[in-house]
Amino acid sequence: MEGSVAWVTGGIRGLGAQVVKVLAESGFHIAVNYRSSREAAERLAGEVRALGREVLALQGDVGRPEDVRRMAGEIRKRWDRVDVLVCTAGPFLFRRIPAAELTDRQWREMIDGNLSGVFYCVREVIPLMRRRGFGRIITFGFPEAEHAPPWAGFSAYAAAKAGLVSFTRTLAEEEAPHGITVNMISPGDIRDPYKEAPIQAARGKRDDRNPVGRPGTGGDIARVVRFLVDPDADFITGAVIPVTGGFDNRNFRLP
Repeated sequence: MEGSVAWVTGGIRGLGAQVVKVLAESGFHIAVNYRSSREAAERLAGEVRALGREVLALQGDVGRPEDVRRMAGEIRKRWDRVDVLVCTAGPFLFRRIPAAELTDRQWREMIDGNLSGVFYCVREVIPLMRRRGFGRIITFGFPEAEHAPPWAGFSAYAAAKAGLVSFTRTLAEEEAPHGITVNMISPGDIRDPYKEAPIQAARGKRDDRNPVGRPGTGGDIARVVRFLVDPDADFITGAVIPVTGGFDNRNFRLP
């Protein structure tokens, strides 16, 4: 994978930050985008360069097709390839809002950021992947999203992610003949300060929400991403992989 290119959407903060670092350590050049966190983007870019990798930090919102086209154009101009697309970008409203009380703006933010944005990015990178006969696309869900469970107070987010399951599996079937795999990771309830932390940071810590007993970390997610992007993971596609520590979303609690 030395010299390959990975685009990690929303990878400046949260779970994506560890994904960026692990892929850079594995030999990938990195494209990463952010909406407003320029300072964080510059810090992360410095860490990637320190690992000897090239990095392109792009300002843009994946929920806006014009932004995605512009960012994809800059990536093509720099490397003329995208081998891996990891869609970690996805807004979430940390408060319960009944469906009938959602505003148009709140609904659009959840759908555009969590579902439409993946489509916009996929549409740009698929031709590059087909040309090389290789690609890895990874989307993000939530626990049991593949069963379209109810999630009172979070209807827009849940609807977007349930739709993304079907999109992920459909894309996996369509692109399999082109050497492209498409899978979903469903993280558990991973919160700060562990979102951007390696697994070692959670050793010895206690989190009773998870049956395994410890907090989940960005490192847990990055480890699975690293496995899925390997060339020898080509027999895994259309999968929804829970990385939850046994957490059940029915036990979700707001801060």
